[in-house]
Amino acid sequence: MKLFNFIVVFFVSFLLFACSSQNLEQYSSTSPTLDLKEFFNGELVAYGMLQNRSGVLTRRFTATIDASWDGDKGTLVEEFLFDDGEIQYRTWTLTDLGKNNYQGVAGDVLGEAEGSIVGSVFQWQYQLDVPYGDGTIVLSLDDWLYLIDDNHLINKTKLTKFGFKVGELTLVIEKV
Repeated sequence: MKLFNFIVVFFVSFLLFACSSQNLEQYSSTSPTLDLKEFFNGELVAYGMLQNRSGVLTRRFTATIDASWDGDKGTLVEEFLFDDGEIQYRTWTLTDLGKNNYQGVAGDVLGEAEGSIVGSVFQWQYQLDVPYGDGTIVLSLDDWLYLIDDNHLINKTKLTKFGFKVGELTLVIEKV
């Protein structure tokens, strides 16, 4: 009987996890179509928040982004101002690999961020070295960017450590 209960619990858990993850391809018919070179070009402003693994708001921030492209290379210079007064900077160098695939590097990103666009959605994943206490910790980020219209994009990011969710980041990016 214990084996049967284990099998039932395993099967139900498998179904729940299989149904709970989104797939980038499900956005193939969405519009407007996201063009990173078009959206991330010029001055942008972002408003965001961080939540812990329980969904409790832990920090708010605003950010300015100065974005430009030279052929297939893009640069995003970001300045984050947190509600506690902390300021963080990040400069992304993006590469358009063709066929809606992109790579990105930044000083606090370990290795390369890699992602793809399907319809109005861009998803990419990377590891980020995040300040924590007197040092840093490495978190895995699963970034989903949803184009709302020509001037607005919503970014939802799941932050994990060792495969466990430790937080979530949500921000709205607006073209100036």
